Amino acid sequence: MTATLVWTLWILAALVVVGLYLSWTAGRLDRLHSRIDAARAALDAQLLRRASVAQELATSGVLDPASSIVLYEAAHAARQAEEEQREVAESELSQALRAVFEDPQQVEEVREAPGGEAAAGELAEAVRRVPMARRFHNDAVGAARRLREHRKVRWFRLAGHAAFPLAFEMDDEPPAALVERTA
Repeated sequence: MTATLVWTLWILAALVVVGLYLSWTAGRLDRLHSRIDAARAALDAQLLRRASVAQELATSGVLDPASSIVLYEAAHAARQAEEEQREVAESELSQALRAVFEDPQQVEEVREAPGGEAAAGELAEAVRRVPMARRFHNDAVGAARRLREHRKVRWFRLAGHAAFPLAFEMDDEPPAALVERTA
């Protein structure tokens, strides 16, 4: 009788420890998903800021007409893109920014225009922040993916009904002539 009681207590203690461990893992996964949501919101804010500043600069009359049209259309497409097309539209905005600001002379012309120094500085800052925000988001996604690949998470369905996190892949290379001058 005593041996049975001791074994029952050991089994009960082991079940409590396993339950606490699984609860801790589920909490950790939930915190990672919250971190992904926060990082995605920050990334969306930076992408919107970059598109808004680019659109504002395109309509300011500082750029030549061809550059203005290219930049405006890419920025508008990035702002209006559906979620499925967002990565492509943002990559196209990055390419448009590099095409417009590939020549350092173009950056100097923008800076010499009235209000151009502030506009170029704001655009350079927005362009510089996008890769950082994307890196934070993708790091959080990577951590959640690694945890979700563990057998214990799959077997006990600790992720619940949360969607599998996806990285945000885009071309975020900034225009060198724009960033060099402000660095």
